[in-house]
Amino acid sequence: MSTEPETTEEAEPKAPGATAEDHTPGTAVAASPGVGADSGPDGDGDDGGRDTGQDTDAAAEDGAESAGKPAGTATDGADGEAADGQGTGSEAAQRSEAEAELAAQRLERERIERRKAEKRGPIAAGSGLSGTAADLLAAVRAVESGEKPVASALRRPEPAPRAAAPEPARRPQQMSAPAAPASAPAPRTVEAVRAVLTGAGAPDGLAPQVVAALGEGADEQLREDPWQLLRVTGVRPEQADGFARALLGTECGPDDERRGRALTVWLLEQAALAGHTALDAPALTAALTQRAVPDPDAAVQNTLAEGEALVFQDALETAAPVAAPAHDDAGDDAGEAEERPVRVLVGLERYALAEESLADGLARVMNSVPKDDGSGADWERAADSAGRSAAELIRTVAGHGLVLHTGGDASRAEVAALLRAARGLGLRAWAARHTTGGADVHAFGTAPRGLPDGPEEGKRGESGESRESGENRESGADSSVVTVADLLSGVRGPGRDADGALDLDLLVVLDAPQLDVETGAVLAESLPDGARLVLSGDPAVLWSAGPGRVFADLLAARVCPQVASRTPDPGPVGELVSGIGIGELNQVEAPGKEVVIVPVRDAGEAVHRTVQLVADSVPRAIGIPAEQTQVITPGHGGAVGTRALNTALKERLNPGPGRFGGFDPGDRIAYSPAPGRTMPGRVVRADAEGLHLDCSGVPVVVPKERVEQSVRPGWALTAHQAVGLRWPAVVVVLPGDAAAALTRPWVYTAFGRAERHLSVVHGVEQALQRAVAEVPQKPRTTRLPALLRAQVPTAG
Repeated sequence: MSTEPETTEEAEPKAPGATAEDHTPGTAVAASPGVGADSGPDGDGDDGGRDTGQDTDAAAEDGAESAGKPAGTATDGADGEAADGQGTGSEAAQRSEAEAELAAQRLERERIERRKAEKRGPIAAGSGLSGTAADLLAAVRAVESGEKPVASALRRPEPAPRAAAPEPARRPQQMSAPAAPASAPAPRTVEAVRAVLTGAGAPDGLAPQVVAALGEGADEQLREDPWQLLRVTGVRPEQADGFARALLGTECGPDDERRGRALTVWLLEQAALAGHTALDAPALTAALTQRAVPDPDAAVQNTLAEGEALVFQDALETAAPVAAPAHDDAGDDAGEAEERPVRVLVGLERYALAEESLADGLARVMNSVPKDDGSGADWERAADSAGRSAAELIRTVAGHGLVLHTGGDASRAEVAALLRAARGLGLRAWAARHTTGGADVHAFGTAPRGLPDGPEEGKRGESGESRESGENRESGADSSVVTVADLLSGVRGPGRDADGALDLDLLVVLDAPQLDVETGAVLAESLPDGARLVLSGDPAVLWSAGPGRVFADLLAARVCPQVASRTPDPGPVGELVSGIGIGELNQVEAPGKEVVIVPVRDAGEAVHRTVQLVADSVPRAIGIPAEQTQVITPGHGGAVGTRALNTALKERLNPGPGRFGGFDPGDRIAYSPAPGRTMPGRVVRADAEGLHLDCSGVPVVVPKERVEQSVRPGWALTAHQAVGLRWPAVVVVLPGDAAAALTRPWVYTAFGRAERHLSVVHGVEQALQRAVAEVPQKPRTTRLPALLRAQVPTAG
């Protein structure tokens, strides 16, 4: 449900250092006009990773689902702070500068560890480790004590030659929803940075972005460490190398310690944008080697020593313990009887803490006793009155705090039955989804599809919210369904109680595969004790725009009950999509032209036939008007990307001069209030306030200065922008150059957006069938399964 930057969507994926310029410091930033400028207009999410085939895995080995916890997150280096409040001031005075920088980061990690310690006793760290694992633990402890880890800590024996680890796909940086424009940086600071940039031949237009990334004193930071320019979204390593060479002259070299640290952080950030919450240490060092870092191990160690990244040891799941050879010496420590294999991961603190907080929150939900909400007989009566699949869901939710519910669009009727039953028992039950829009304006369902009316007590007192509730009642939509963003911000929904927790007893999160670790952590931590959480979604669709794969990790970890819907999606489209979900591209009977294949030979013909289908064929033959037909294509760039298709469709359906940022009244748009979120809508008008939009009945005003960044034409979308939404008719365009970008989840998601009619403009020949049969979801490296298994020992 997101978009991607123009700088990434048209290039084929490649490994780090695949070209000559990647192996040596590159040209100055000035050699690439507009660097960093393209990530704004299209930078609202995840398409760059998958819609163009660029969601490459930065890790060479994603690894099996594993168990463990972060190395060094125990209170080894901070026992005095955690156990004894006395003498803190004197200890702080003796800390080295490096320790002071690490102190703030340790506080949050210690909080998480203390919460874990409340549930179980402390474990002696490293008592059963030897060899590489022991070296790594020593390195972590050295970091926490302010020293640099030994040089061999992350170095492993040279492995057999293998393919280079691919560089993580570049996608727009994740950021929080811009509720209000950020305050403008001080003009004096911007001018100082602009002078540094122009003096080194870099575009002066980067100055505001540099100040936003580095803050006050950004000019001095750049002079001291030119590679800090990599913190600006859109700047490439070769461009930062050229900038550094212009500033430092002969002092600049590929072995500069500052360069190694900056590239390590940059690679971890790119991995996060590609969906990973951490990277395997060998993959990270391999990527650094391909970036011409002479000593990648030292670069990683320096980054850890500076507190810019964290290292973890996650024990790998094995079929049987690896026993050590028997010894006659009776004095051998029993802890050395076996050595558990571990996976060494390196990640940014932001995502590491979010993943640990998410695991803690989910464990609390699973282990807390549900609130007193009626007898088991009441729940059983509610289940008996529902259908078969809905009854199973109701019975499971009655006895568990966390439940996973899987199924297609038709399975939402089961969630509606659950909400109806819960409210009948007096529970404050709410549902949250990630976006609303498309022709599916009922958001979650309408009264004919079985959704109940919202509870009277759920209506808020503010006039805007009351008005929306009235609109929902008139349209038949459920007023107890809100977006995740509105739920967490308090704009709509149940609000929060005196303790700051959400004021509810049951929360159902729809489109659960779209949950990233940061959003998931906030949701889990916001639930009150005793509340039930149901995560519902289709596991076959594309994953979240942000880092992590929360729903897939929970399904794999098997730490809570899972209810699979037995309600199939109806009609020929449902039959086709169901087959794709299991890797089969079947021919389906479509007597009413529910599924139509339109073969094309080249890009020009693909654009022509797409416009013809939307404007003429589908309205005439199927009876669905053009405004209820959505075009979906793999990427934004290229001859048949969203830009080319939107230009052609606007010219046919709503021609105009585009007087306000390229838009005219009546234009279909895709509004991105935050990265990873897309709200389809229409342009109403433009005035001094900005661009006025109607997003499925919700009025939105986008200030003029934000139009280019957050609004784009919406006749054609990518599958990531469209995920979670449905339209009566969908035209999926598969041009010949899109073959490499196709995966089974992409095809499943794109085809599944159609309710009544699906047209496929087909130009990829056998690549479509191969993608469905052979190309699964691209893996992501995450730690959530390991963290959950540590929290829930009984999990299988």
